Amino acid sequence: MDFSKMNWKHLAVQAGIPLLILVILGFLPLYGWAYGVTLFTYFLLYVILTVSWVIFSGTTGYISLATAVFYGLGIYAGAILAEKMPLIFVVFIAGIVCFIIALIVGAITLRLKGIYFAMFTFGLVLLINQIILWIEVDFNHRVERFLTPVSNEKIYYYLLGITIVTLVVAYLIRKSKYGLALQSIGENEEAAAHMGINVTMVKILTFGVSAIFMGAAGVIMATRLTVIDPDGAFNALMSFNPALMAIFGGMGNLVGPIIGAVIFSYIQEILSTANWFGIAWGDFYKIIFGVILVGTILFLPNGLMALIQNLWRRIKGVRHAPSRG
Repeated sequence: MDFSKMNWKHLAVQAGIPLLILVILGFLPLYGWAYGVTLFTYFLLYVILTVSWVIFSGTTGYISLATAVFYGLGIYAGAILAEKMPLIFVVFIAGIVCFIIALIVGAITLRLKGIYFAMFTFGLVLLINQIILWIEVDFNHRVERFLTPVSNEKIYYYLLGITIVTLVVAYLIRKSKYGLALQSIGENEEAAAHMGINVTMVKILTFGVSAIFMGAAGVIMATRLTVIDPDGAFNALMSFNPALMAIFGGMGNLVGPIIGAVIFSYIQEILSTANWFGIAWGDFYKIIFGVILVGTILFLPNGLMALIQNLWRRIKGVRHAPSRG
Protein backbone atom coordinates (compact mmCIF):
# COMPACT_ATOMS: atom_id res chain seq x y z
CA MET A 1 0.00 0.00 0.00
CA ASP A 2 1.24 3.50 -0.88
CA PHE A 3 0.50 5.46 2.30
CA SER A 4 1.76 8.75 0.80
CA LYS A 5 -1.06 8.77 -1.77
CA MET A 6 -3.77 7.69 0.62
CA ASN A 7 -6.73 10.01 1.20
CA TRP A 8 -6.45 10.19 4.97
CA LYS A 9 -9.57 12.34 5.40
CA HIS A 10 -11.66 9.85 3.47
CA LEU A 11 -10.06 6.99 5.39
CA ALA A 12 -10.80 8.69 8.72
CA VAL A 13 -14.49 8.97 7.78
CA GLN A 14 -14.55 5.36 6.63
CA ALA A 15 -12.85 4.08 9.78
CA GLY A 16 -14.53 6.46 12.22
CA ILE A 17 -18.08 5.15 11.84
CA PRO A 18 -17.17 1.44 12.23
CA LEU A 19 -14.91 2.34 15.16
CA LEU A 20 -17.76 4.20 16.87
CA ILE A 21 -20.06 1.21 16.34
CA LEU A 22 -17.47 -1.17 17.79
CA VAL A 23 -16.98 1.06 20.84
CA ILE A 24 -20.75 1.05 21.43
CA LEU A 25 -20.83 -2.72 21.04
CA GLY A 26 -18.01 -2.98 23.56
CA PHE A 27 -20.25 -1.42 26.23
CA LEU A 28 -23.31 -3.54 25.39
CA PRO A 29 -22.83 -6.19 28.14
CA LEU A 30 -22.56 -3.43 30.74
CA TYR A 31 -26.22 -2.49 30.18
CA GLY A 32 -27.38 -5.83 31.63
CA TRP A 33 -29.39 -6.66 28.50
CA ALA A 34 -28.95 -10.44 28.46
CA TYR A 35 -31.03 -11.06 25.32
CA GLY A 36 -29.17 -8.31 23.48
CA VAL A 37 -25.81 -9.90 24.32
CA THR A 38 -27.04 -13.27 23.02
CA LEU A 39 -28.49 -11.70 19.87
CA PHE A 40 -25.35 -9.70 19.08
CA THR A 41 -23.22 -12.76 19.76
CA TYR A 42 -24.87 -14.40 16.76
CA PHE A 43 -24.54 -11.19 14.76
CA LEU A 44 -20.80 -11.19 15.40
CA LEU A 45 -20.49 -14.90 14.62
CA TYR A 46 -22.09 -14.53 11.22
CA VAL A 47 -20.16 -11.35 10.44
CA ILE A 48 -16.92 -13.28 11.06
CA LEU A 49 -17.99 -16.23 8.91
CA THR A 50 -19.41 -14.07 6.12
CA VAL A 51 -16.47 -11.67 5.88
CA SER A 52 -14.06 -14.63 6.07
CA TRP A 53 -15.94 -16.24 3.18
CA VAL A 54 -15.79 -12.99 1.19
CA ILE A 55 -12.01 -12.69 1.71
CA PHE A 56 -11.58 -15.67 -0.63
CA SER A 57 -14.79 -16.27 -2.57
CA GLY A 58 -15.89 -12.65 -2.91
CA THR A 59 -12.83 -11.67 -4.91
CA THR A 60 -11.72 -14.84 -6.70
CA GLY A 61 -15.18 -15.99 -7.78
CA TYR A 62 -14.55 -19.49 -6.40
CA ILE A 63 -17.64 -20.49 -4.42
CA SER A 64 -16.36 -22.31 -1.36
CA LEU A 65 -18.77 -24.41 0.70
CA ALA A 66 -16.09 -25.49 3.15
CA THR A 67 -16.97 -22.97 5.87
CA ALA A 68 -18.61 -25.68 7.99
CA VAL A 69 -15.37 -27.72 7.87
CA PHE A 70 -13.21 -25.06 9.49
CA TYR A 71 -15.96 -23.85 11.82
CA GLY A 72 -16.58 -27.44 12.95
CA LEU A 73 -12.87 -28.12 13.45
CA GLY A 74 -12.77 -25.01 15.63
CA ILE A 75 -15.70 -26.34 17.66
CA TYR A 76 -13.92 -29.64 18.26
CA ALA A 77 -10.68 -27.84 19.14
CA GLY A 78 -12.65 -25.90 21.74
CA ALA A 79 -14.35 -29.07 22.99
CA ILE A 80 -11.04 -30.89 23.45
CA LEU A 81 -8.74 -28.09 24.64
CA ALA A 82 -10.84 -25.28 26.16
CA GLU A 83 -10.90 -26.84 29.63
CA LYS A 84 -7.19 -27.71 29.53
CA MET A 85 -5.59 -24.37 28.60
CA PRO A 86 -6.43 -20.66 28.32
CA LEU A 87 -9.03 -19.96 25.66
CA ILE A 88 -6.84 -17.51 23.76
CA PHE A 89 -4.26 -20.28 23.18
CA VAL A 90 -6.98 -22.59 21.87
CA VAL A 91 -8.07 -19.88 19.42
CA PHE A 92 -4.51 -19.56 18.09
CA ILE A 93 -4.06 -23.33 17.84
CA ALA A 94 -7.36 -23.77 16.00
CA GLY A 95 -6.52 -20.92 13.65
CA ILE A 96 -3.14 -22.42 12.79
CA VAL A 97 -4.59 -25.92 12.31
CA CYS A 98 -7.35 -24.61 10.05
CA PHE A 99 -4.81 -22.57 8.09
CA ILE A 100 -2.63 -25.64 7.48
CA ILE A 101 -5.59 -27.84 6.53
CA ALA A 102 -6.89 -25.13 4.19
CA LEU A 103 -3.48 -24.93 2.52
CA ILE A 104 -3.51 -28.70 1.94
CA VAL A 105 -7.10 -28.69 0.70
CA GLY A 106 -6.43 -25.64 -1.46
CA ALA A 107 -3.35 -27.20 -3.03
CA ILE A 108 -5.43 -30.25 -3.99
CA THR A 109 -8.68 -28.57 -5.07
CA LEU A 110 -7.98 -25.05 -6.30
CA ARG A 111 -7.11 -26.31 -9.73
CA LEU A 112 -10.80 -27.15 -10.03
CA LYS A 113 -13.14 -24.42 -11.21
CA GLY A 114 -16.81 -23.49 -11.04
CA ILE A 115 -19.31 -26.05 -9.85
CA TYR A 116 -16.61 -28.71 -9.44
CA PHE A 117 -14.83 -26.69 -6.75
CA ALA A 118 -18.12 -25.95 -4.95
CA MET A 119 -19.11 -29.63 -5.04
CA PHE A 120 -15.73 -30.78 -3.72
CA THR A 121 -15.72 -28.31 -0.83
CA PHE A 122 -19.25 -29.32 0.16
CA GLY A 123 -18.27 -32.97 -0.08
CA LEU A 124 -15.41 -32.18 2.26
CA VAL A 125 -17.93 -31.16 4.93
CA LEU A 126 -19.60 -34.57 4.72
CA LEU A 127 -16.25 -36.37 4.66
CA ILE A 128 -14.83 -34.63 7.75
CA ASN A 129 -18.14 -35.17 9.54
CA GLN A 130 -17.91 -38.92 8.96
CA ILE A 131 -14.21 -39.06 9.90
CA ILE A 132 -14.83 -37.30 13.23
CA LEU A 133 -17.84 -39.56 13.89
CA TRP A 134 -15.71 -42.65 13.18
CA ILE A 135 -12.96 -41.47 15.52
CA GLU A 136 -15.41 -40.62 18.30
CA VAL A 137 -17.29 -43.94 18.06
CA ASP A 138 -14.43 -46.38 17.38
CA PHE A 139 -11.67 -44.84 19.49
CA ASN A 140 -13.37 -42.68 22.12
CA HIS A 141 -16.51 -44.85 22.36
CA ARG A 142 -18.89 -41.93 22.36
CA VAL A 143 -20.68 -39.58 19.96
CA GLU A 144 -21.33 -36.55 22.16
CA ARG A 145 -19.01 -34.38 24.22
CA PHE A 146 -20.31 -32.48 27.24
CA LEU A 147 -18.85 -29.09 28.16
CA THR A 148 -19.16 -26.57 30.93
CA PRO A 149 -20.45 -23.41 29.22
CA VAL A 150 -18.59 -20.09 29.55
CA SER A 151 -20.39 -16.85 30.44
CA ASN A 152 -22.18 -15.08 27.60
CA GLU A 153 -20.22 -11.89 28.27
CA LYS A 154 -16.84 -13.64 27.83
CA ILE A 155 -18.00 -15.28 24.60
CA TYR A 156 -19.30 -11.94 23.35
CA TYR A 157 -16.02 -10.10 23.96
CA TYR A 158 -13.96 -12.85 22.34
CA LEU A 159 -16.16 -12.77 19.24
CA LEU A 160 -16.01 -8.97 19.18
CA GLY A 161 -12.20 -9.14 19.22
CA ILE A 162 -12.13 -11.76 16.44
CA THR A 163 -14.58 -9.64 14.44
CA ILE A 164 -12.28 -6.61 14.66
CA VAL A 165 -9.24 -8.62 13.56
CA THR A 166 -11.20 -10.22 10.71
CA LEU A 167 -12.42 -6.86 9.40
CA VAL A 168 -8.96 -5.28 9.65
CA VAL A 169 -7.31 -8.17 7.80
CA ALA A 170 -10.04 -8.19 5.13
CA TYR A 171 -9.69 -4.43 4.63
CA LEU A 172 -5.89 -4.54 4.41
CA ILE A 173 -6.03 -7.41 1.91
CA ARG A 174 -8.49 -5.52 -0.29
CA LYS A 175 -6.40 -2.34 -0.28
CA SER A 176 -3.08 -4.08 -0.95
CA LYS A 177 -1.44 -5.28 -4.16
CA TYR A 178 -2.38 -8.75 -2.98
CA GLY A 179 -6.04 -7.69 -3.17
CA LEU A 180 -5.54 -6.40 -6.71
CA ALA A 181 -4.11 -9.79 -7.63
CA LEU A 182 -7.21 -11.47 -6.21
CA GLN A 183 -9.48 -9.15 -8.20
CA SER A 184 -7.51 -9.92 -11.34
CA ILE A 185 -8.00 -13.63 -10.72
CA GLY A 186 -11.72 -13.10 -10.27
CA GLU A 187 -12.01 -11.09 -13.49
CA ASN A 188 -9.81 -13.25 -15.72
CA GLU A 189 -7.60 -15.93 -14.19
CA GLU A 190 -5.71 -16.68 -17.41
CA ALA A 191 -4.93 -13.00 -17.96
CA ALA A 192 -3.76 -12.68 -14.35
CA ALA A 193 -1.36 -15.60 -14.87
CA HIS A 194 0.01 -13.98 -18.05
CA MET A 195 0.60 -10.76 -16.07
CA GLY A 196 3.02 -12.68 -13.85
CA ILE A 197 0.73 -13.34 -10.87
CA ASN A 198 1.36 -16.67 -9.18
CA VAL A 199 -2.33 -17.53 -9.35
CA THR A 200 -2.14 -20.87 -7.53
CA MET A 201 -0.15 -19.49 -4.59
CA VAL A 202 -2.41 -16.44 -4.19
CA LYS A 203 -5.56 -18.57 -4.16
CA ILE A 204 -4.16 -21.11 -1.70
CA LEU A 205 -2.86 -18.50 0.74
CA THR A 206 -6.11 -16.54 0.65
CA PHE A 207 -8.10 -19.71 1.22
CA GLY A 208 -5.88 -20.44 4.22
CA VAL A 209 -6.22 -16.96 5.70
CA SER A 210 -10.03 -17.08 5.45
CA ALA A 211 -10.05 -20.44 7.28
CA ILE A 212 -8.21 -18.99 10.30
CA PHE A 213 -11.13 -16.82 11.41
CA MET A 214 -13.73 -19.52 10.75
CA GLY A 215 -11.86 -21.89 13.05
CA ALA A 216 -11.37 -19.18 15.69
CA ALA A 217 -15.12 -18.45 15.71
CA GLY A 218 -15.82 -22.17 16.11
CA VAL A 219 -13.63 -22.35 19.23
CA ILE A 220 -15.55 -19.55 20.91
CA MET A 221 -18.98 -20.91 20.00
CA ALA A 222 -17.99 -24.33 21.36
CA THR A 223 -17.76 -22.76 24.81
CA ARG A 224 -21.39 -21.68 24.50
CA LEU A 225 -22.62 -25.21 23.85
CA THR A 226 -23.21 -27.88 26.46
CA VAL A 227 -23.35 -30.83 24.02
CA ILE A 228 -21.20 -31.24 20.89
CA ASP A 229 -21.58 -33.93 18.24
CA PRO A 230 -20.31 -34.22 14.63
CA ASP A 231 -23.67 -33.46 12.98
CA GLY A 232 -24.07 -30.29 15.01
CA ALA A 233 -20.47 -29.14 14.62
CA PHE A 234 -20.34 -29.77 10.86
CA ASN A 235 -23.83 -28.50 10.08
CA ALA A 236 -24.05 -27.88 6.31
CA LEU A 237 -26.05 -24.69 6.94
CA MET A 238 -22.86 -23.09 8.26
CA SER A 239 -21.47 -23.44 4.74
CA PHE A 240 -24.52 -22.08 2.93
CA ASN A 241 -25.55 -19.27 5.30
CA PRO A 242 -22.38 -17.13 4.97
CA ALA A 243 -22.54 -17.42 1.17
CA LEU A 244 -26.21 -16.43 1.19
CA MET A 245 -25.54 -13.50 3.54
CA ALA A 246 -22.67 -12.23 1.40
CA ILE A 247 -24.64 -12.50 -1.85
CA PHE A 248 -27.64 -10.76 -0.31
CA GLY A 249 -25.62 -7.91 1.18
CA GLY A 250 -23.33 -7.51 -1.82
CA MET A 251 -19.61 -8.15 -2.12
CA GLY A 252 -18.47 -4.88 -3.68
CA ASN A 253 -17.21 -3.74 -0.27
CA LEU A 254 -17.09 -5.03 3.30
CA VAL A 255 -20.22 -3.19 4.40
CA GLY A 256 -22.48 -5.36 2.23
CA PRO A 257 -21.50 -8.70 3.82
CA ILE A 258 -21.87 -7.19 7.30
CA ILE A 259 -25.38 -5.94 6.50
CA GLY A 260 -26.31 -9.29 4.98
CA ALA A 261 -24.97 -11.18 8.01
CA VAL A 262 -26.86 -9.00 10.51
CA ILE A 263 -30.16 -9.07 8.59
CA PHE A 264 -30.19 -12.81 7.98
CA SER A 265 -28.99 -13.81 11.45
CA TYR A 266 -31.79 -11.65 12.87
CA ILE A 267 -34.36 -13.24 10.53
CA GLN A 268 -33.10 -16.67 11.56
CA GLU A 269 -33.36 -15.78 15.23
CA ILE A 270 -36.92 -14.45 14.85
CA LEU A 271 -38.21 -17.30 12.70
CA SER A 272 -36.56 -20.05 14.76
CA THR A 273 -38.67 -19.09 17.79
CA ALA A 274 -41.76 -17.62 16.09
CA ASN A 275 -45.16 -19.23 16.42
CA TRP A 276 -47.48 -17.01 14.40
CA PHE A 277 -51.02 -18.07 13.47
CA GLY A 278 -50.37 -21.40 15.13
CA ILE A 279 -47.46 -22.16 12.78
CA ALA A 280 -43.95 -23.00 14.02
CA TRP A 281 -41.95 -20.91 11.55
CA GLY A 282 -38.69 -22.49 12.67
CA ASP A 283 -39.57 -25.41 10.38
CA PHE A 284 -39.75 -23.12 7.35
CA TYR A 285 -36.92 -20.60 7.70
CA LYS A 286 -34.60 -22.69 5.50
CA ILE A 287 -37.18 -22.52 2.71
CA ILE A 288 -37.57 -18.79 3.25
CA PHE A 289 -33.79 -18.32 3.06
CA GLY A 290 -33.75 -20.25 -0.21
CA VAL A 291 -36.53 -18.12 -1.70
CA ILE A 292 -34.72 -14.93 -0.68
CA LEU A 293 -31.48 -16.23 -2.23
CA VAL A 294 -33.19 -16.99 -5.55
CA GLY A 295 -34.87 -13.58 -5.50
CA THR A 296 -31.58 -11.86 -4.75
CA ILE A 297 -29.79 -13.60 -7.63
CA LEU A 298 -32.63 -12.74 -10.05
CA PHE A 299 -33.41 -9.17 -9.02
CA LEU A 300 -30.40 -7.98 -6.97
CA PRO A 301 -27.38 -9.66 -8.60
CA ASN A 302 -25.01 -7.12 -7.01
CA GLY A 303 -26.64 -7.29 -3.58
CA LEU A 304 -28.53 -4.95 -1.29
CA MET A 305 -25.57 -2.60 -0.82
CA ALA A 306 -25.34 -1.94 -4.55
CA LEU A 307 -29.06 -1.07 -4.60
CA ILE A 308 -28.59 1.37 -1.71
CA GLN A 309 -25.60 2.98 -3.44
CA ASN A 310 -27.53 3.36 -6.71
CA LEU A 311 -30.48 4.96 -4.90
CA TRP A 312 -28.12 7.33 -3.09
CA ARG A 313 -26.51 8.38 -6.38
CA ARG A 314 -29.92 9.10 -7.85
CA ILE A 315 -30.92 11.16 -4.81
CA LYS A 316 -27.68 13.16 -5.04
CA GLY A 317 -28.21 13.57 -8.77
CA VAL A 318 -31.69 15.00 -8.21
CA ARG A 319 -30.37 17.40 -5.54
CA HIS A 320 -27.58 18.71 -7.77
CA ALA A 321 -29.59 18.80 -10.99
CA PRO A 322 -30.05 22.40 -12.28
CA SER A 323 -33.56 23.76 -11.87
CA ARG A 324 -35.43 24.90 -14.97
CA GLY A 325 -37.18 28.19 -14.90
